[in-house]
Amino acid sequence: MLHLAPEYSLDRNLARLSQVRRTTADLDGARVDVAADITAMPFADGAFGAILCSHVLEHVPDDRAAMAELHRVLRPGGWAMVMVPVDESLQNTYEDAAIVTPEARERAFWQHDHVRLYAPDIAGRLGRAGFEVQSVRVAATLEPGAARRYGLLCEETVFHCVRPALS
Repeated sequence: MLHLAPEYSLDRNLARLSQVRRTTADLDGARVDVAADITAMPFADGAFGAILCSHVLEHVPDDRAAMAELHRVLRPGGWAMVMVPVDESLQNTYEDAAIVTPEARERAFWQHDHVRLYAPDIAGRLGRAGFEVQSVRVAATLEPGAARRYGLLCEETVFHCVRPALS
């Protein structure tokens, strides 16, 4: 499993699972196994059977290159879980390279270090990278109270991406 920009609490729990072989990677290599740019990762084609990519792509100027790299390093038949902030009121992902100040980015993209605000069309972007994509509201699939217990946001969508076995 490749865990990009690993969250401390999730990574700590994954580390306890002896049956999961994982590699952590981030642009800032200080607290990960591999310092890596998600748009040009130093891994072999098909190196991973699973990828966790939570709240990374909205920070990456060339998200299409990042999605292509996710597809490349995922083995055929493997899966990736991708999460990004999504504004359900938008039809199309909003990007404007002229928005550069932290204050303007926070107003436009919800956070000072984001470079875009995704709309539900992110599923199509992931699909164009070669994935079969299923959009899932995980919290809605759980028993009452479980989302709160697990710290999940009810409105958050998880994009379950599969690299087809024949790609």
